[in-house]
Amino acid sequence: MKRNLMVLLTIMAAFTLVLAGCGSKDNTSSGDGDSKKVYKVGTEATFAPIVSLDDKGNIVGIDVDVLQAIADEMDFEVKWESIGWEPVFQTIKNGETDIGGAGITITDERKETFDFTEPYYESQLLIVVKEDSKIQSLDELKDKKISVQINATGHMAAKKLQGESSPNIFAFENQPIAIQEMLNGNVEAAIGDNSVVYEYIKAHPNDKIKVIKDDSFEKEYYGFMVQKGNKELLDKLNEGLKKIKENGKLKEITGSDF
Repeated sequence: MKRNLMVLLTIMAAFTLVLAGCGSKDNTSSGDGDSKKVYKVGTEATFAPIVSLDDKGNIVGIDVDVLQAIADEMDFEVKWESIGWEPVFQTIKNGETDIGGAGITITDERKETFDFTEPYYESQLLIVVKEDSKIQSLDELKDKKISVQINATGHMAAKKLQGESSPNIFAFENQPIAIQEMLNGNVEAAIGDNSVVYEYIKAHPNDKIKVIKDDSFEKEYYGFMVQKGNKELLDKLNEGLKKIKENGKLKEITGSDF
């Protein structure tokens, strides 16, 4: 009888540990005895002012502030990880991260594989050349070497202009490198998002750069990206986004009436 009691107590203790482990999975303590859902956010933190690293290595930027405002409204937490541009998409697809936040333009092609929130930021592509360049339009780049961020909308625009397999398109992991390639003389122009281009110029005032606006570039809209079919998370993000639009927080963060 005593032996059976010891066995029973051992089983109950083990069962208690299993329950405790299950209860802590995917949640973190809020400090007051309650818990909040924690979502992993993948990003590429060289996209200032949208998302970047500060002097202490913290991930900061418009995307971070917008998503945090949504999280505050909807009572969940986010954990940001800078994993690189291409992995942002792959980890969402694989379910390793929950949200993609890296100034991701909503496109019909991407919507075939991922789900996006409603837009929260408006952007447009720009051409970046050296100050003494004679290039004045996108059409003049048809046979020129162009640098872009890989699989970003600037890359898509370059391929639309020159063809999918053009040897004159050079794709890099991030936009600042693409601009540096142009300044180093390896290509004649770079194509990138306006917010990032202007932030780069602000951070490098001595670089002799000229910006070209071309009417053939349509306006673009950023959205937070989730795994295809994750309606629960998508609805939560959209509800929070609607709230911060209505209460003025989105405008406060982005500086735009959008």
